[in-house]
Amino acid sequence: MLPVLYSFRRCPYAIRARMAIHYAGVRVELREILLKSKPPAMLVASPKGTVPVLVLPDGRVLDESCDVMRWGLAIHDPDNWMDPAASREVSRLIAENDGSFKTHLDHYKYADRYPEQTPAHYRAEGEVFLETLEVRLQQRPFLLGYQPGFADVAIFPFVRQFSLVDPAWFSSAPYPELRRWLNGWLNSPLFVAVMEKYPVWQDGAVVRYFGCTADAG
Repeated sequence: MLPVLYSFRRCPYAIRARMAIHYAGVRVELREILLKSKPPAMLVASPKGTVPVLVLPDGRVLDESCDVMRWGLAIHDPDNWMDPAASREVSRLIAENDGSFKTHLDHYKYADRYPEQTPAHYRAEGEVFLETLEVRLQQRPFLLGYQPGFADVAIFPFVRQFSLVDPAWFSSAPYPELRRWLNGWLNSPLFVAVMEKYPVWQDGAVVRYFGCTADAG
């Protein structure tokens, strides 16, 4: 019996979870869902109704994306993404990404829902975090050093989403190193693999497997 992963292809939280699982080579049953029509089995496992949701064979449920990432990396982490020496800085960056930056991203992406300010205003608020990342990437190729790590994978899908709101603006914004970093991930075999399209899962449908090498235990 394999772990079951409920996912939505474009969700940045689900993307980072899938990237960690694929990198770790853990085999899971992938259930692609529609957020507007969440399957009852997923809601039973995690009533909050967000993705990703990982249901383990022993009945445990992980419904926070970083917890899913850590689960996969605890099984297999060949390039030391979970470097203990960087854990405090990783936590700080992800907290800022998942907190204030995600709020500004949502306001910028869905500015018509937040008419109190202009899209440019919300973009400028989000740029505070982009500037932080740019400064880091001017000093080294990845956010915490010379090798990719947990923070890069956890943050990349959100920067990707920010860049897609207005690609023309982003292509000329004063963040050359951030663009280099983003493009590196966008063109990586890892990202390409996890963005493969799967049919929406329905109860009784053909099982779709994800990951391929390591034993999930």
